[in-house]
Amino acid sequence: MRVLWGLLCPVLSLTIFGLCPSVTIGPKEGWQVYSSAQDADGRCICTVVAPEQSLCSRDAKSRQLRQLLEKVQNMSQSIEVLNLRTQRDFQYVMKMENQMKGLRTKFRQIEDDRKSIMARNFQELKDKMDELKPLIPVLEQYKMDAALISQFKEEIRNLSTVLTGIQEELGAYDYDELYQRVLRLDGRLRGCMGKLTCGKLMKITGPVTMKTSGTRFGAWMTDPLATGSNRVWYMDSYTNSKIVREFKTMEDFVAGVVSRTYSLPFKWEGTNHIVYNGSLYYNKYQSNIIVKYSFETGSVLAQRALEFAGFHNMYPYTWGGYSDIDVMADELGMWAVYATNQNAGNVVISQVDPDTLHVLRTWNTEYSKRNAGESFMICGTLYVTNSHLSGAKVYYAYSTKTSTYEYIDIPFHNQYFHISMLDYNARERALYAWNNGHQVIFNVTLFHVIKTEDDS
Repeated sequence: MRVLWGLLCPVLSLTIFGLCPSVTIGPKEGWQVYSSAQDADGRCICTVVAPEQSLCSRDAKSRQLRQLLEKVQNMSQSIEVLNLRTQRDFQYVMKMENQMKGLRTKFRQIEDDRKSIMARNFQELKDKMDELKPLIPVLEQYKMDAALISQFKEEIRNLSTVLTGIQEELGAYDYDELYQRVLRLDGRLRGCMGKLTCGKLMKITGPVTMKTSGTRFGAWMTDPLATGSNRVWYMDSYTNSKIVREFKTMEDFVAGVVSRTYSLPFKWEGTNHIVYNGSLYYNKYQSNIIVKYSFETGSVLAQRALEFAGFHNMYPYTWGGYSDIDVMADELGMWAVYATNQNAGNVVISQVDPDTLHVLRTWNTEYSKRNAGESFMICGTLYVTNSHLSGAKVYYAYSTKTSTYEYIDIPFHNQYFHISMLDYNARERALYAWNNGHQVIFNVTLFHVIKTEDDS
């Protein structure tokens, strides 16, 4: 505290810096304390005035004055301490206010983040629910499947109980006897099937599409004389190629797994080739020559020209493609179907020796080769389709056994509308076809006449 002395006698002036308190002094002393304005620092200035000059002497009044001064000094110090505390508390309050503002901001941010997180979590849950919705019918199906499986289990248990009862009733001896009877019946059925080697075509069903590959025109086949093997050969296009692809099984063919590739010594013409007893028979390019090629040795075993046979689109089927000469096989052997000028462009049928390629016998028909869609042999009878396009049917049949023909009407489903190869496989009782870039198989139904021992 600062004390400013003016004139000590008769007036004592005290200036006190601090807060401006209210000070009261008794009337006998005649002292007065006045409060004035604050200074530039915001502190209060007080003035104390002595009443009489005689008070300046060293008497009891002087002591009172000193005591008063001490009190004023003490009070001033207390005011200063209070001021410091007030300033410190004020700074603390300011700090707390700033912290409160920060907390309010953080609370708002947390609230906003909470809303955002809740919205995001809600959207994620909604998306997951949308993903799970398609599983509901699957779960329903699983329920149905589980019920069906339970039903199957119950039926199997019932069947097992019935079979156990039958076995107990039959006994071991009766079962063996029954098994022998089954074997004898199987032998009789096999003997009966052996008599069904030939028959008359009654119906064509299908097709079954095995694969879609290659160009619009081509040939594919299996060997009807193969035993213990079901290899497939594949020849894409009708000309200007020598590549033959081999597949070990039909499954490999469907999957496109090639086992071997052969390069023929001569290009082929047309699509009417066959594999017969391990060899490929095909029409040599720009000629009427039939070539026999061995897959085992990779060499030509024989080649021979068909006398007077037209070639290179002289007498093709209706679709063209150099399909003048058609090599085929059936239950009775190997055949060649073609046309000649001598027979006025009509179909000629020749039975061919598969070893030497010599013509064994020939039949001249009256059916125009150019009007035939495709043809195949079954049991010595040539069957001719009326077209290679949609709506095709087997229209004409010529029997080499009786040298007679008839017009027939056996429809079949030309699914892809353009047949460029149609050949019969006697072992599988099926027709292999190349139908507009699709490799398909037709099943055939034959009418059989079974001769018994009583027949003459």
